[in-house]
Amino acid sequence: MNACFYGSSGIADPALNAAMLAEAMCKLEGFTYAPSEEVFWMHGHSTEQDFIYVTTQFMSKEMLTRISDEVGPNRSLLICCTAFRCAPSQFPNLTLKKIPNAVLTRCEWGKDDYSLAVANLPPRPVEPGTQTSLFEEAQL
Repeated sequence: MNACFYGSSGIADPALNAAMLAEAMCKLEGFTYAPSEEVFWMHGHSTEQDFIYVTTQFMSKEMLTRISDEVGPNRSLLICCTAFRCAPSQFPNLTLKKIPNAVLTRCEWGKDDYSLAVANLPPRPVEPGTQTSLFEEAQL
């Protein structure tokens, strides 16, 4: 676990494919995937004032309060996370939704390559009359 933007240790793995997860959730929820370079919680939008934020973090009340203040009263934000602890009705500009396990299991977590497991094959039997090396004569 690594420290996140808020200093908590809620990020599952630094090598997780967060972009793939955010894009999948945008598609599932009907949002256009368009991550902002300036605002960490803008992963996509459905309208000019309706945004989506996807995270694997546990969302505490303090974190949600800070995000709600940043979003402001004239915009809305769908937060897709793995868990949260508060009454979602406390934040009129936020909608909280848990990321479905079916989506989480489809993303590649902590993989740095796509190597295939290749088994070593047993040596091929030598057929009579076959030369096995450059300097040997064929076996008869």
